[in-house]
Amino acid sequence: MIRRAALLAIAAALGLQPAFLGLQPALADGLTAKARRELAARGITDADYDSAATARLFGTSNGSSSLPPGQVASRIKDIAQLQSARDNQLVGYGLVIGLAGTGDSLRNSPFTEQSIRAMLQNLGIATEGGQARAKNVAAVIITANMPPFVQSGARIDIDVSSMGDATSLQGGTLIMTPLKAADGEIYAVGQGAVIVSGFLAQGQAEQLTQGVPTAGRVPNGAIVERAVGASFGEQSQFTLQLRNPDFSTATRIADAINDYTSNRFGMRTAAERDARTVQIRKPKNISAARFYAEIENLVVGADAPARVVVDERTGTIVIGNEVKISRVAISHGTLTVRITEAPRIVQPEPFSRGVTAVEPSTAIEATQPNARVAVLDGPNLQTLVSGLNRLGVKPDGIIAILQGIKSAGALQADLVLQ
Repeated sequence: MIRRAALLAIAAALGLQPAFLGLQPALADGLTAKARRELAARGITDADYDSAATARLFGTSNGSSSLPPGQVASRIKDIAQLQSARDNQLVGYGLVIGLAGTGDSLRNSPFTEQSIRAMLQNLGIATEGGQARAKNVAAVIITANMPPFVQSGARIDIDVSSMGDATSLQGGTLIMTPLKAADGEIYAVGQGAVIVSGFLAQGQAEQLTQGVPTAGRVPNGAIVERAVGASFGEQSQFTLQLRNPDFSTATRIADAINDYTSNRFGMRTAAERDARTVQIRKPKNISAARFYAEIENLVVGADAPARVVVDERTGTIVIGNEVKISRVAISHGTLTVRITEAPRIVQPEPFSRGVTAVEPSTAIEATQPNARVAVLDGPNLQTLVSGLNRLGVKPDGIIAILQGIKSAGALQADLVLQ
């Protein structure tokens, strides 16, 4: 078998991380040619290579799926993020010009006229007297997310949304607009042509709208003028935040990092704090960026609680893979009531001096399809879905059934209603 000391000596001689010796997850059949030559020079033959031992030594995976059901092999970077690596939201108020008569009506949007006058005055143009009647200007709100570690001079995307009664921003241009953060300071300035995915076509008697023509986007439309203070390179400790809190996943992340750093640096550096956070200490002989780049690619088994998410407004139902049900009998039927009004015209008898009258006639019909009873008993999602399909239940009926199963205590999962 390959000894740990020999492998670490090879890594030190080549100036590479152990993973670059050919001990990649995809190389389940052995080492690379360069690594074999280094092993041969040290008297270690290919027959001595043991991929399983190497995987245990360096905390890597050989590509085989040995995770329990319900777990997914994921990189740490895909299921967690640095607490300090957060976006910052920006917002601003501005004007979009150049619209083809689809801008704000200044009578209904007085703030647009005020903004036009203020902009012209800032440009040194007198606007006293008279009333503006422009229809090619729209007041808009600009929003943006400034990514972490962005520096002055970088460009970010911005979203533009109409604030008045403009019907479309198609063909418009956003003029220079400062973007502020929650502290009231200006961090970016936005300007550029607005790209709108929807459109509006109208005539005198009809109009056709597709998408949302009153909102658009300016790719790379804002220039960062001020960077958010960050000292990532000087940090000696990191805090990882799980995107989906789970105690099991947090523990696996800490164990994977400790296995790696114990072999790489001879020390344990991670500890789980709760279901969401993992605390990590940086070794002294490596930069913060390089250290995090190494640990963020470690693969762990991500777990998640069984959950059923129901959106009653759209009828969308999302059922997790680990949803289980106990034995339960379900009967589902729908009562349909149809009311039909068929008034009859009644003529008076001859020479009776009567008048023609309308006699109401109402027909009420109630039907109920044969309700079927199904017994659902199974450990997984497939049984639940197959049983509901066997009943021929529509999405709105499935929502009611899921609520009933949960109330009966037979649904072994969280039911989230939106």
